[in-house]
Amino acid sequence: MNPSPYKVLFLEDEPTIREVLTEYMLVSGYDVTAVERGDDAIGRLQADTYDIAVLDIMVPGVDGFAVLDYIQQHCGGTAAIMLTALEDEKTQVKAFNLYADDYVIKPVSPIILLKRMETILRRTTKKQTEKDTHEKDGQQKGLYLKEEAYCAYYGTRKLPLTLSEYLLLQALFKEPDRVFTREQLILRIFNEDYIGNDRIIDAHVKNLRKKLPVPCIRTVIGVGYQFDKEEMEQYENKTNAGE
Repeated sequence: MNPSPYKVLFLEDEPTIREVLTEYMLVSGYDVTAVERGDDAIGRLQADTYDIAVLDIMVPGVDGFAVLDYIQQHCGGTAAIMLTALEDEKTQVKAFNLYADDYVIKPVSPIILLKRMETILRRTTKKQTEKDTHEKDGQQKGLYLKEEAYCAYYGTRKLPLTLSEYLLLQALFKEPDRVFTREQLILRIFNEDYIGNDRIIDAHVKNLRKKLPVPCIRTVIGVGYQFDKEEMEQYENKTNAGE
């Protein structure tokens, strides 16, 4: 049993699945609120706070995506797992674009679901502790990626990036010593699904540069693009010196 039970919002309209998984969660020490309609889930979120939400997508009322979107807009401390029979890539990408922490395909083993919940809660609890410490000490600075949520931050400000812009930044940011060709960046963003002109990368770079606080994406003429680590460090040093 958890000494301090995590609070779980469980959205599932199929009675048998809802009852079985709820029982497993309760036995594992979670404080579970189970609902079958999306609008009921939003109502619960408005009335209470939860550590994690496990959301079926195809439910009566508003769907699980609407609930996930509400969580991201209003419940920043609530992690989310999408639990669904929909396994197509488009649906999964939509879930991650809405910052779902995980995506689990039905039928799912209750034990596996519990392990995924445990992993996410352990990670989010650790990150929240680190965030609180950093903010308290004034150390939450600079550019960093929150990879499990597919988003980037500068200090405490979340950058308004599209998924393609985030994946482009992620590729460049994680390998600052490497110059990427446009073709290599296309593979990082679209895998092998993109058919068209590789100059689409130029458009993404242009938009990304507008959203970054410092010009840290360097054009390498005749080759492609590189993350300018020195430019970022100089900007951060100037910012810190001016505080």
